[in-house]
Amino acid sequence: MPNPVHIAAIDAGSNAVRLSVARAYSAMDIEPLHNERYSLRLGEGVFVRHRFSEEMFRKAGKAFEHFKEILEEFGVTRYRAVATSATREARNREAFVRRIKQQSGIALEIISAKEESRLGREAVIAALGPESPPRVIVDLGGGSLEISVLRDHHVVQGAQLAVGTVRLMSTLEIPGVVRPPQAEEVRKYVRALLESKLPAPPNVGDGVAVALGGNAETLANVAPGPRRNGLPTIELSLLRERLPDLLKRDVRERMKVYGVRRDRADVMGIAAITFITLGRYLNARCLVIPSVGIREGLLQEIAREAFSRKEPHRYNSAARQLLVASRSFGRRLEYDQTHAEHVREMAVMLFDQLQPVHHLPAQSRVLLEAGALLHDVGHRISHRGHHKHGEYLALNGDMPGLEGRDRNIVAALVRYHNRKSVPASHHPAYAALNNTDKRIARRLAAIVRVAEALDHSHRQRVTNLHTSFQRGAVALQVDARGDAAEDLRDATRSAELFEKEFHVKLYFRQSMA
Repeated sequence: MPNPVHIAAIDAGSNAVRLSVARAYSAMDIEPLHNERYSLRLGEGVFVRHRFSEEMFRKAGKAFEHFKEILEEFGVTRYRAVATSATREARNREAFVRRIKQQSGIALEIISAKEESRLGREAVIAALGPESPPRVIVDLGGGSLEISVLRDHHVVQGAQLAVGTVRLMSTLEIPGVVRPPQAEEVRKYVRALLESKLPAPPNVGDGVAVALGGNAETLANVAPGPRRNGLPTIELSLLRERLPDLLKRDVRERMKVYGVRRDRADVMGIAAITFITLGRYLNARCLVIPSVGIREGLLQEIAREAFSRKEPHRYNSAARQLLVASRSFGRRLEYDQTHAEHVREMAVMLFDQLQPVHHLPAQSRVLLEAGALLHDVGHRISHRGHHKHGEYLALNGDMPGLEGRDRNIVAALVRYHNRKSVPASHHPAYAALNNTDKRIARRLAAIVRVAEALDHSHRQRVTNLHTSFQRGAVALQVDARGDAAEDLRDATRSAELFEKEFHVKLYFRQSMA
């Protein structure tokens, strides 16, 4: 098992700069260690003057110096710092990034609206899990409102609206109490831009609508709804009922009544109007609040990269000879070469993409390929019990370069390539292995079993795989020629060993055309 790494993510938003530090044990096991928020309203001047002031340069430098100290305190070895809408729009953004680098040593990256939306979306999907796909994700920040409409985890519509809370507060000069004419102005701005950028809105109804950002988390305490999938919600009808009382209070009163910071109290009324208007437009009754965002998306990607193999697999002459011998042996036994090669390709894709989860030694990859190539050779003896016949042939057949524990592991893969047999101490190949190699054999067999099921039809419909890691789950999105439903159903049925070995749920879905 690889050693854990300390990682961090910094989100320089329009309303505040936030830092998250975590300890990653794998791509799926990320332990939060420290969160910090620095009240630095980058959007305050930018949305009116389109420049950062010298005072903002000074404050930002101080904030990032503080964050640098925290990174060093926790021994962070990998981080990513990103800036969003306010910095994107500042005309002196390059000078701002240079100042941050010079003063703190932190490399700040200005990301696009599309990348910002993608990171938030990945964090949401991981937090909700594959069984609760979101229909809509909205991210209300200080500078913008990002909307993603999804179907089966795929974005089918997207829009970015310039109606962030700090932007509207600065533009409309609403520093505290929101009077009825001002509230109507905010509503009209939001509605007009929704109609302009999202002219064919989805009817969310009972679907899952998710809201991201500090404004959403604050308003979930003002108008709490029933929990959904264990997560808090905003009940929009209740928020509408409580809106007049919220708007008539000044900043100091809101801080006292709702227990929020000043830089949240001054914009929460605008946020409430925005969410209510959005809810009516989308026909959403409540908004699920998973309390994740860009930082969580960044941490997931940093962890995945930390535990993924960077260099390409290079086989030595012995490994290459083993694959030649396996193919030669299979041809002599008249195996289905097209199916065997396709299963091998699927198995290799799974091995490479699941490295952050399986932690198998690199040299086991060639044994996986050999087992995949030979998995059906037992059909030469009999279709009935071919997995047992295949084990016998793999143990005793003439395959130069395959000896000792390697031969036993390959033979075990052949025996366990389908659901007809589970690893047991009385099976010859498995019994000959020590405990460490038995674990390797089980994990490789779990991969082969899924790979073989993905070509259950023997028609090579599945052409590519894309892996994502979610809350307690691995999701496999497949590219396919035509309808691969038959193969995906069999893969789902064949996932039991995989789920047992890797302690995750495995889900499959076909990419949209």
